[in-house]
Amino acid sequence: MKYLLILPLFAMVTSITACNSSSSSSGSAAANVPTETRVASCGPGSQPESGMQGRVSPEDHETGRAAAGFTCNTQLVGQYTVPNAIGTVGGFKVERYVDSSGNECAYYDSTLLFPSNVLDLNVGVNVLDMSDPTNPTLSTRLVTPAMDSPHESMVVAQQGGILAAVLGNPAFYPGIVDVYDISSDCLNPALQASAPVGFLGHESGISPDGKTFYSASPGTPTLTAVDLSVPFAPVPIWRGNYTSHGLSISDDGNRAYLSSGNGKGVLILDVSEIQARQPNPQVREIASITWPNQSIPQNAIPFTRDGKPYLLEIDEYSTNNPGEDSSVASHGEFVGAGRIIDISDETNPKIVSDLRLEVHEPENRAAIKDDPGASNITGGYAGHYCDIPTRVNPDIAACSMILSGLRIFDIRDPANPREVAYFNAPVQPRIITQPAPASNWAMSKPAFVPERKEIWYTDGYSGFYVVRVTNGAW
Repeated sequence: MKYLLILPLFAMVTSITACNSSSSSSGSAAANVPTETRVASCGPGSQPESGMQGRVSPEDHETGRAAAGFTCNTQLVGQYTVPNAIGTVGGFKVERYVDSSGNECAYYDSTLLFPSNVLDLNVGVNVLDMSDPTNPTLSTRLVTPAMDSPHESMVVAQQGGILAAVLGNPAFYPGIVDVYDISSDCLNPALQASAPVGFLGHESGISPDGKTFYSASPGTPTLTAVDLSVPFAPVPIWRGNYTSHGLSISDDGNRAYLSSGNGKGVLILDVSEIQARQPNPQVREIASITWPNQSIPQNAIPFTRDGKPYLLEIDEYSTNNPGEDSSVASHGEFVGAGRIIDISDETNPKIVSDLRLEVHEPENRAAIKDDPGASNITGGYAGHYCDIPTRVNPDIAACSMILSGLRIFDIRDPANPREVAYFNAPVQPRIITQPAPASNWAMSKPAFVPERKEIWYTDGYSGFYVVRVTNGAW
């Protein structure tokens, strides 16, 4: 690819000092394997699952039940989809932004693996006009290098009005970072920079004020902080020896919560010196936490409930050897799924509950291994992304759980979450069905419209969905 010719970043990044002082404590969850979250009670208008929580069985496909989709306390409001898709037409992130003029916009990356969307004429990040959520309308596509292949890195800083991504794929690409201003016209993002200032992109994080972008890779220890204070002149200001999948930054910018490699699970970093723009900033490890059924930690999001701080964490995929990131299996016994972590004492984080479905439990794995798509190495029954509508007293969490679709949990009592709704989109026929058979492939971080009780997400093989939570479940 032409982007691979842009190699000066290696010489530039190696000149950045990577200084990290380590004084962390480590913990682990209790040794018992958690049980699944309580099954949702589905109200009027629902089309519930026919059996095990989260399952789409071969019989569901054979009878046409899967083609109709499964709903529980949810209603389809609108969609932007690609019928009979050839490749993948939905990706890993959905973001919502309302600009200073009142325009309401959705952003989503349009592929699980670039360039599988080329033949669908769907390349880049799609910008949707959401003024009528029943009819999402394409405003434009962003096709700069990082937006063509952001992998899991597309992020929006709500306070800063910044949209950014780093060029990435499942391994890594040279870290070209694209920066857009969306503050005044979110329908037509204004490109500020496209520059090789990250390092081996895959995932990312951004401070809420939009001034610091973190380029991350779970396969290489190359976590890089990029200063976006002047959006048209991004500058790398720190690089650390950390393998990091997704990371979230605290509201004040002083903490980074890494879904980390090297068996650390979640790692809490003090990044206050980066936030303060101190010369030669030092980063300090505060604590880390692992859990017995850990697969691949994906992301950890901070929130408070009644003033008490927590993290919402989600793992992706499954493994036969919990805690070993390198041993991912197509249909392993152990699924990490999700969990809520108490960080009241950030030096000693503790898991207080789990977000899991029956299809994630070890005793059920053998029974569902022949379900369509269950044995595929890029999906199956597992978690991928979660998000919350607000970081202060969120009522719900929504998680994309691949074959199980979008799952919605009541987290008002963080120690006792319960599933209250789900939406597994109708299965659409595809021209190419390998390596994955026709099935749902929900892998995106969702976005929320609390005032309308809407959740936006994408399915990799069909596109973008607007779903409303019904029956008072939210």
